[in-house]
Amino acid sequence: MRLFVFGLGYSSRAFVEEVRERFDWIGGTTRSAEKAEALRAAGVEPFLFDGFSASPEIANALANASHVLLSIAPGDEGDPALKLHGHDIAKARPEWIGYLSTVGVYGDHGGDWVDEETHCKPVSRRSVLRVAAETDWLDFAASETLNLQIFRLSGIYGPGRNAFVNLEKGKAKRLIKPGQVFNRIHVADIAGALAASLAEPDTRIYNVSDDEPCPPQDVVEYAAKLMGIEPPPEIDFETADISPMARSFYGENKRVSNERIKRELGYRFRFPNYRVALDALYRGGWR
Repeated sequence: MRLFVFGLGYSSRAFVEEVRERFDWIGGTTRSAEKAEALRAAGVEPFLFDGFSASPEIANALANASHVLLSIAPGDEGDPALKLHGHDIAKARPEWIGYLSTVGVYGDHGGDWVDEETHCKPVSRRSVLRVAAETDWLDFAASETLNLQIFRLSGIYGPGRNAFVNLEKGKAKRLIKPGQVFNRIHVADIAGALAASLAEPDTRIYNVSDDEPCPPQDVVEYAAKLMGIEPPPEIDFETADISPMARSFYGENKRVSNERIKRELGYRFRFPNYRVALDALYRGGWR
């Protein structure tokens, strides 16, 4: 089996490490020549892809791909992988295509529970573009009779990206907005969920999210307690000096159900809540 990945970033590289032994060859794209060399050293064949022009080398690699993972953010003109190499994917007829999306597509539901059947009403521009990209990929898969699994991810954390790192760098904030909750997902559970889906190639949407939506300040407080330090002071969200992007995240309030992926793929989350995950990161190294 041969795996090709569009966008070898934090989550997709965790998946590569999870399934490395299952594949005879793994290749994928990056924008940076420096990152390309690091990928090559890690046993992944790199391909430079700027998202604006098709690559004959990528087309050749896709011709023999049995599995394709898509992990590139869409732009105003849609998903660059679909636009520039969709015909190559169609010709290759991979048995599995995975697309990494976001729970941001649901928009704001006032703290209510959402699942994969919930109507998407995205708020932010980036989430509007994600809904459009999901639709384009679903239409493509239907027209080509290919299996496509869409994975809607919650806020991603793990080694190098977590509350401990933010506290160390002095970037952690305890923003208080009454009633606000978020779901999260440890990068190892993204890798595990995708790996589980390989055995069930089909066209399906899955939420990849932890069991316990909670106020964001709870995570900061718990991490600070483990580190034996005082948490940063509470800040009222309404008057906080934060970026427009950070503020936009708080404009969406929902609880995300992961029941479908548990029921249909039999996946059991390694880190079902932030406490289990932070305990493990604190013991094993969070950087």
